[in-house]
Amino acid sequence: MKVILTQDIKSIGKKGQVINASDGYARHYLLPKKLAVIADNTNLNELKTKQDANKYRRDMSKASAEELSKKMKDFELVFKIKAGENGKTFGSVTSKDIADELDGLPQEKMHCSVMGHEALEDALKKYYGKDNEEWEDLAGNTHTGDKVVCTCFNVTESQIWEAIKVNGLKTVEEVTNYTKAGGACGRCRGVIKDMIDTYLEKEGKAPVLTATQKILKISKVIEQQISPELQKDGGDIELIDIDGNTVKVKLSGMCSGCKNASMTIKGFVESVLRDKVDSAIVVEQV
Repeated sequence: MKVILTQDIKSIGKKGQVINASDGYARHYLLPKKLAVIADNTNLNELKTKQDANKYRRDMSKASAEELSKKMKDFELVFKIKAGENGKTFGSVTSKDIADELDGLPQEKMHCSVMGHEALEDALKKYYGKDNEEWEDLAGNTHTGDKVVCTCFNVTESQIWEAIKVNGLKTVEEVTNYTKAGGACGRCRGVIKDMIDTYLEKEGKAPVLTATQKILKISKVIEQQISPELQKDGGDIELIDIDGNTVKVKLSGMCSGCKNASMTIKGFVESVLRDKVDSAIVVEQV
């Protein structure tokens, strides 16, 4: 069976590599543990999109770096930050600091300041040594070994969190402008939107949903997140009605006659909707 590896596996292959695996090894180990996906047309096309995006990013980064290098040959930015008697620094230099020092940048070019921040990280790492915490303090680095959200541009979860918090980003488009995340295949845009909503909710800045927006969001969460999980166990769920914060649903299949149906409604369905839509939601089975 042909599969695409989703992670590096010692003596087997590298992430993104297409390999021939025995049916048993693939079905009983690689696929259940999500170490690989079947190399069908959909997944092969997605792999090619990611590879093309990575090549584009490398080519554009190289071209931009070469052009920027010529323009900034004799140019320097100076940042003053507080330090203790032993040289220990207080605070860090962020991508926003770099953009501000350049008198601002157009939204669609904000990722350039992020590239500048990454260049600063590399320079500090070489100066202090990659295992020295001092360079991390200066660069404000917190995403070493972090989960990758945008695989097309290799943007990590913490890089996105940092961009949202430091720059007050409120839309997926703004995050894309700052980090390039979500700018290629777009599969990570939903995750980025959830991250923005989570941050705004914690900061008390979450936008108030209209009645229509709330209905659409509840329906989307049930269809895309709750229903697929129930289907794995032979069940399903149908949205019947929404009255304010009361959501009425009907379980079907294996879930309809299950003795743990009430637990499914309260412990899973209601919990997910409260987390994703509104903490005041109450789910009732009809």
